[in-house]
Amino acid sequence: MTSTVEHTVIIGGSSGIGLATARKLLGPGMKVTITGRSQDKLVSAWKSLGGAADKAASDASKPDEVRQFFERLGPFDHLVLAASGGKGLGPFETLDLADIGGGVDEKVRPQLSCLQAALPTLNKSGSVTFISAVSAQVAMPGVAGIGAINGMLLTVAPILAVELKPLRVNVVAPGVIDTPWWDFLPNDQRQAVFAEYAGKTPVGRIGRAEDVASAIAFLVSNGFMTGQVLTCDGGLRFAA
Repeated sequence: MTSTVEHTVIIGGSSGIGLATARKLLGPGMKVTITGRSQDKLVSAWKSLGGAADKAASDASKPDEVRQFFERLGPFDHLVLAASGGKGLGPFETLDLADIGGGVDEKVRPQLSCLQAALPTLNKSGSVTFISAVSAQVAMPGVAGIGAINGMLLTVAPILAVELKPLRVNVVAPGVIDTPWWDFLPNDQRQAVFAEYAGKTPVGRIGRAEDVASAIAFLVSNGFMTGQVLTCDGGLRFAA
């Protein structure tokens, strides 16, 4: 009697939430492939996983690279879209609206492009998990731009769940998570921001990449979940 091994591909799996998800999913019943733009980061991530995952350098913002990657990969079961971006933050009055387009190019377009390229070889009994952000769900000054960007993914997931059925399509909306996404801030400023949000969040802390990875793993494994937005923010959206 042979056991079934499923295969998950994580776009943007070389750091942060993507890497934590690879670590969460890897096991006897799950093969994992991680992708990333930086070969050095990809090798470092692969080593941190004990060499147990497959890896492929691929830039999710380049459609030709994405298409070639999925053609080489062949059939697989689950797709996690962790391509990210940081454009669109700041007060609306002074916001450069071109940053919204830039944010779409950094995050939304790559996630959609990867899904489109994957469809010919993605198991129709499998799943897709977009990663958006809670900025699309909170009424908080300074997030109008980035909230608009992330809101696109919240909107498209249930539509695609119906259009691409029986393929399951869901989206996770993380809150403030301690990942390299925040490296644009000096360490002292970053820690001050984390402390501020921890004080606002009902659970009393900011999130860890592992928290979001657990939410993603749930959506990957639960065959009765589709078209859903799973918010993993420690309750921040209720207190912000």
